[in-house]
Amino acid sequence: MKTKDISRREFLRRIGLGAAAAATAAIPGCSPGTRKDSAPAAAGPIPTDSMTYRTTPTTGDKVSLLGYGCMRWPVKSGDKPGDEVIDQDEVNRLVDTAIAHGVNYFDTSPAYCKGQSEEATGIALSRYPRDSYFIATKLSNFAPQTWSREASLEMYRNSMRYLRTDHIDYMLLHAVGMGGMDNLRSRYIDNGVLDFLLAEREAGRIRNLGFSYHGDVEVFDYLLSMHDRYKWDFVQIQLNYVDWHHAADVNARNTNAEYLYGELAKRGIPAVIMEPLLGGRLANVPDHVATRLKEREPERSIASWAFRFAGTHPGVLTVLSGMTYMHHLEDNLRSFCPLKPLTDEEQKFLFDTADLMMEYPTIPCNDCKYCMPCPYGIDIPAILLHYNKCVNEGDIPSGLQNDDYARARRAFLVGYDRSVPRLRQAAHCIGCGQCAPHCPQQINIPAELHRIDQFVESLKQA
Repeated sequence: MKTKDISRREFLRRIGLGAAAAATAAIPGCSPGTRKDSAPAAAGPIPTDSMTYRTTPTTGDKVSLLGYGCMRWPVKSGDKPGDEVIDQDEVNRLVDTAIAHGVNYFDTSPAYCKGQSEEATGIALSRYPRDSYFIATKLSNFAPQTWSREASLEMYRNSMRYLRTDHIDYMLLHAVGMGGMDNLRSRYIDNGVLDFLLAEREAGRIRNLGFSYHGDVEVFDYLLSMHDRYKWDFVQIQLNYVDWHHAADVNARNTNAEYLYGELAKRGIPAVIMEPLLGGRLANVPDHVATRLKEREPERSIASWAFRFAGTHPGVLTVLSGMTYMHHLEDNLRSFCPLKPLTDEEQKFLFDTADLMMEYPTIPCNDCKYCMPCPYGIDIPAILLHYNKCVNEGDIPSGLQNDDYARARRAFLVGYDRSVPRLRQAAHCIGCGQCAPHCPQQINIPAELHRIDQFVESLKQA
């Protein structure tokens, strides 16, 4: 029998991934993504005057419901072999198309695209009047050497310089929750950096101040309990139709989006949405799930269901998407120009779909590349993504007597060698653990690499 015909528990037992795979879910980096249905079935021009907008309560900003996530800008070969640099001409073309169709919110970070995103974003946007778009960036002081007040303020000022602006429209504390309360205090509170940012908002150099949340709900609850003092203008959370109820099933340290959104809505704080596609997994769903969605809406893309789900919630200010390719952008524009909100029945249909997806124990890697570079040259994201692709497509061999075993075995091994050069495969992981602390999804990366390698070896010897 194929993977699709066995239970999730039995599948995990057979390949030796156990509860770790099920318990292990953002912060994106530059990476070209793909979608199973990258172009919608519907044809015809996309209207340029139909974007759906939401209003920021504190500043009155009219923000496009589709926000451009600038973490996966297209790249091209650099001057040295193997080097990649952002393709600025293509970035400009994408920004031009987005702005022409009403997109005005652009989200970046000093950490995105190996530190190149802010500059590329600034170059593209500076060709337009400054009051025609909103820039969101983050204080991404993850490394302990950047926790000092001086280093953090230098990062903040560099953001202004790279983005070619004298003010930031939406400023975020980046990825609070990673590392718990101690990390929050060290990065932002004890060093006086949060007080500095509050003063910058008072001075007008920051127009809206918020934070992006990952992981430890104690930190989320604490920061909201301090809302009277900090007066958060917005909060960025992970929200999609799987995480609405199943976040803790995907990652034991993640928090269900229903709770996060509800806590913000109670306080009237608008939500900025990241990971509406769950790291691309809601655009590249298992085949039988794709069939289910296509039967319901044959002229819409699979991804559009996730974007419409996120945008349907009235407390959502904007839904971020890292659109590397023009067809990604065009597809998403069709979902928001204008938004057709989901009905209650359609939302229930998606929740039932999420239940089906939970039968497929993919590893919650969203290809952010924060685990990279590996000191031993291992291509961690490529390994995990190949494994996830095979799970989704039913190409995980099981049972030597299975008629489909030979085909699935060949598909997995041949695809592995094509996706990951042999010197960069999981076999070379020594378990040093340098990658794991940087993973916003809290994946036990060395354990996953070792288990996948053991599975690969078992296939080779079969």
